[in-house]
Amino acid sequence: MQTVNISDFRANLLKYLEKANTGEQISVTTNGKLIATIAPPVNQKQLAQQQLQQLAKSAKIHDVVTPTDSEWDANL
Repeated sequence: MQTVNISDFRANLLKYLEKANTGEQISVTTNGKLIATIAPPVNQKQLAQQQLQQLAKSAKIHDVVTPTDSEWDANL
């Protein structure tokens, strides 16, 4: 992670945003104090697909068990 001062960040905003877009995180400081972290965008669709793939590894078909002696009406 790269750390830059706010004045340098302002002067080179486009450069730092392009770096963030390629995957680099950038910490922005003022007087040595962290005020912001610029992170790459998150691809929500790709993240959801990865989470579903992880769930699919441990999921079991018919893992919900209903007692066989109870009747229920699906049209309620």
